[in-house]
Amino acid sequence: MTNYEMSFLNVPNHTIYSNPMGVQMKGVEYNGSISMKGLREQHVVRMKALDTSAGGAGTAGFAMVPIFVDPRVVDITRKNTPLVELVPRVTNRGMFADYNQLTVKGGATTELEDAALTETDTTYDRQSTEIKFIYAVGRVTGQAIAAMPAWNLGGLSPAGGAVGSFNDQNAINAKQMEVLVKTRELREKEEDLIINGDASVTASEFSGIIKLMGATNTVDKNTAALALDDIDTAIQNAFDDGGRPNLAVCSSGVYSDLLGLLTAKIGYMQATEEVFWGFSVIVLNTMVGKIPVIPSMYMSNVTGSKAIYFLDMSVVEMRVLQDMTFEDLAKTNDSEKFMLKVYEALIIKNTAFCSSITEISA
Repeated sequence: MTNYEMSFLNVPNHTIYSNPMGVQMKGVEYNGSISMKGLREQHVVRMKALDTSAGGAGTAGFAMVPIFVDPRVVDITRKNTPLVELVPRVTNRGMFADYNQLTVKGGATTELEDAALTETDTTYDRQSTEIKFIYAVGRVTGQAIAAMPAWNLGGLSPAGGAVGSFNDQNAINAKQMEVLVKTRELREKEEDLIINGDASVTASEFSGIIKLMGATNTVDKNTAALALDDIDTAIQNAFDDGGRPNLAVCSSGVYSDLLGLLTAKIGYMQATEEVFWGFSVIVLNTMVGKIPVIPSMYMSNVTGSKAIYFLDMSVVEMRVLQDMTFEDLAKTNDSEKFMLKVYEALIIKNTAFCSSITEISA
């Protein structure tokens, strides 16, 4: 019920209900005070013969029939952002994410009794990744804030959600709605960069999994179809280099391919299993243990370009200088401008602990 209805119920618009000076108003017949009850009775008498078509066609119906819009706004552009949620987020001081790798051990030796003992050398190497900056900027006019009612944004999960736990969020006004939308935009950009970022092509981006992994421990299918043996080979490649992959990410097409392969070979693997973050996914039983597989909406399903990446999450980090922050920007017009920002970069401390299967055909 609107504020008008709470005060006047069904009294027609422009009805005089108080005129203590008895002023005669043009086009209005008025003969003294009248009670609200009397007005309602008159209104019922006048309207009882009307039907829904009264007044001719209106914007989305008929002129005398008000329009009631569903308060839930559905985001038809939404995308899952599982890696935003699952990649560990680690605080980072400074403009670069620096870390050391132990690259060579001198090794232990066997010696005879009372032999001369000589030390062996250990080699370390410093790696550095530049922090990058992601923004989402919005602006809402004062008129929109004043006129726009509350809405419910369907399909919003600002934290990411492992496979898109799309929860509804309430927006009390136009600005809050725009903040929610920009929040989702920022998370979706993060997810895209985690997969597809390439600092060598776009300097403002950090490099993602595909770029960082490159050809390291890759089973290149060269446009051939995926086979279960390929999974064993990829995992073995990572294992032999010291890795223990515990998460796999692939395109939705590869996910479907895996389901088909597992269904065709009953007993080789359990096709689906409830895993720790609370939803059912394919779980591969491998030489390093169970590996859950999650599909990504940001990976290619083009035949010959499909891929799956096996990640050892002990070496995968999102280094964060500043996590998502809201700031109002300078006010110049009758509007409110704002930004959301995050300063971060993805690092894989040792890509050889991970592996992949690439160039998979349909």
